[in-house]
Amino acid sequence: MKITTKLFAILFSISALFFTGSAIAQEAPDVLVKRISLDVLDTAKADKAIQGGNQKRIQALVEAKILPHVDFQHMTALAAGRYWREATPQQQARLTKEFRDLLIHTYSGAIAQIKDQKLQFRPFRASPADTDVIVYSQVIQSQGREPVQLNYRLEKQASGWRIYDINVLGAWLVQTYKGTFATEIGKSGIDGLIVSLAEKNKKLAAGSIKAGK
Repeated sequence: MKITTKLFAILFSISALFFTGSAIAQEAPDVLVKRISLDVLDTAKADKAIQGGNQKRIQALVEAKILPHVDFQHMTALAAGRYWREATPQQQARLTKEFRDLLIHTYSGAIAQIKDQKLQFRPFRASPADTDVIVYSQVIQSQGREPVQLNYRLEKQASGWRIYDINVLGAWLVQTYKGTFATEIGKSGIDGLIVSLAEKNKKLAAGSIKAGK
């Protein structure tokens, strides 16, 4: 199966694994993933507005369940690789914002496609002292299609566990973007990458407005 940004987005949205509240944030990473994955999956299935592509409702779901619990800066730094260290603090901040917005637009557009998928989780194996773990799961699809591998990399921080990468069918999202980032930076530098992402975000935002009408 070809790995595409859209596929990443759909599967990530299906299993959106985030929740607000300090008590929940201190849960074991596998418990957190399972609890919130099912919560968001059920919410999307039950909300007719989300099923119909209502961008305001989808955006509200993304902001409430996802944004507070993703380490976008860590994710962006990994995707930028060695170029991150060469960027100024201002460039780092702008790049993180544009990458964050790109992922938000992508995930928001995919949430409406959640239909009858189900999730299965593999036994979680990690030491209580571990601060960087992987949670393994798979998406069970309808019509007899093969399950899709879907894994998450999380880091334990002072505020709790936060996600910073996702793996679909053996390919990590950060690694996928890393190649794209390197190519763009090689052509036009960090600022060129920022401009490129900003332009993509404008197009995606315009498309969302049209879809919501």
